[in-house]
Amino acid sequence: MPPRPWILAETNWKSVRDAHFEVAVLPWGATEAHNYHLPYGTDTIETEHVAAEAGRIAWEAGARVIVLPTIPFGVQTNQLDIPLCINVNPSTQGAVLADVVASLEPHGIRKVVILNGHGGNDFKTIVREIQPDVEPFLCVVNWYAAADPSQYFDEPGDHAGEMETSMVMHLAPDLVLPLEQAGSGVEHRFRIAALRQGWAWAPRMWSSASEDTGIGNPQAATAAKGAVFFAAVTERIAGFLCDLVAADPDDLYD
Repeated sequence: MPPRPWILAETNWKSVRDAHFEVAVLPWGATEAHNYHLPYGTDTIETEHVAAEAGRIAWEAGARVIVLPTIPFGVQTNQLDIPLCINVNPSTQGAVLADVVASLEPHGIRKVVILNGHGGNDFKTIVREIQPDVEPFLCVVNWYAAADPSQYFDEPGDHAGEMETSMVMHLAPDLVLPLEQAGSGVEHRFRIAALRQGWAWAPRMWSSASEDTGIGNPQAATAAKGAVFFAAVTERIAGFLCDLVAADPDDLYD
């Protein structure tokens, strides 16, 4: 397969040195258990594929975007008792993001999209802290929120459920164990009503919230459902990338 010019890891300096990229996409995943049947790299695999496909669609529409290598570690402070869930703290993420943006800034990148694929990553406060000190416009897209999963799945689930299982069945089927080996994904919810209802918040201690590390029943998952959702998500994100390329970061408001 020839190198894709919108994927930085695949292109070369001969191409890059004379090119101009308006938007850089930084995919950010995680390394964590996903029930018994999905790989630890689920969030990273999904995010990398979404970034590459959305980048392709945008590139072929004339938008000059560059997709950076995917960062595979996320915030897992509530999963430290689960073997090999690799944690990086939000402060570490902030330092990494600041360094990446500082590397891009001298080379004409005017906008940076953090494409997030892990629910435990929350970049809002990080971006608020970094943005005053850097020139490029920073924004965050949670790819899994780009399309309403309830329109595509009977029970999307929160973690390794029908939605994520369908996605990995489509994107990396060889890494998915047979569904008869999957746990039920039953969630043990907070006893305190306000925490259950969501208007009060605390991190879920994952080994208490789930017996199999999954939250959501994966049994109705299919690769076909994953393909349809993947297409919907990437088309919408690509449209955003095209809009962002065309936008003047100094004139973003009506």
